[in-house]
Amino acid sequence: MTEQPHIAGPVRSIVVLRALVLGDTLCAVPALRALRRTWPEARISLLGLTASRELVTRLDCVDEWLPFPGWPGLPERAVDTEALPGFLAAMQARQFDLAVQLHGSGQITNSLIAAFGARQVAGFHAEGGFVPDERLFRPWPRQGHEVQRLLALPRHLGLTLDGEHLEFPLRPEDDEALAAVWPRWPSSGPYACVHAGAQLPSRRWPTSRFAAVAESLHARGLTVVMTGAASEQALAVELSGLLALRGVPHVNLVGRTSLWSLGALLRGARVLVCNDTGVSHIAAALRVPSVVTACGSDASRWAPRDSRLHRVLAKPAPCRPCGHAICPTGHGCALDLGVDEVLRAVEELLNHTLEEESPCPVACAS
Repeated sequence: MTEQPHIAGPVRSIVVLRALVLGDTLCAVPALRALRRTWPEARISLLGLTASRELVTRLDCVDEWLPFPGWPGLPERAVDTEALPGFLAAMQARQFDLAVQLHGSGQITNSLIAAFGARQVAGFHAEGGFVPDERLFRPWPRQGHEVQRLLALPRHLGLTLDGEHLEFPLRPEDDEALAAVWPRWPSSGPYACVHAGAQLPSRRWPTSRFAAVAESLHARGLTVVMTGAASEQALAVELSGLLALRGVPHVNLVGRTSLWSLGALLRGARVLVCNDTGVSHIAAALRVPSVVTACGSDASRWAPRDSRLHRVLAKPAPCRPCGHAICPTGHGCALDLGVDEVLRAVEELLNHTLEEESPCPVACAS
């Protein structure tokens, strides 16, 4: 028998604070889905960054995306101080039945979520930090994958969970958008995606090593497709030049795909090779095999969890997780990861996929 929520009274409107980038938002989907499953008729609004808007507007577990103007002490975006008074007044005027702090430990954000004036407030709190409601807040988990950390709150509240899987809802028009930028798709044959970028340089495996991996993918009969954000054009030029020097034909789609046409592209890929960044979460949601070079990041917290589909390569380093944009100590977490290790992981995934796709021999038929 399902436990009753600890939330009192009818819940018709919910606002959730998760003002983080795309991958972080994807990791919150199972917790958002628990809210929807528990209160299917409630209107659920998510306060987020612009980077998450496209995703949120397609999620069935969220009805509305609201822009977040920032808050003093949060690094994700510069604070729009002129907008803050109007923003807080608008939140209070909505008279939400429930405000949920899913942003993190709450060390900075619990005072903000309490200021929304919702009938009830729930979330996480840091040790010794401000706790708006002793019943509806629980300590922030210090270990575990981000999905499981966030699900600790719905469990604490007695909500109805609806799985731990991520969601990336593609539509037919996404295939059409992809074909518009890559007319040969999907008739170009099998391909692999190579994503050499990441928001911070400290999170990037060397571009020259991505080029070496791409050369091997080409030798295996796969078309090499470069992916990345428009802001990563300089990196794309570098990688494209290295591939040209190696005589590797490739398709450069860096900066040319939308979020959703990127998803359509990944869905058809035999494998994705990437850094530990947002695209790895999309691959996890779409169940696309991936090899993730986890440089500087907390791989146990953020990397894809399904070891049958994903190989996460992270070298031990005492400074993980890295808080620097550029590594000040030689970038050992990246340089210690060799091309051979990545290629072995790629081969394992490709061979495993081929085994699953192979028809059962006649001899095994019963």
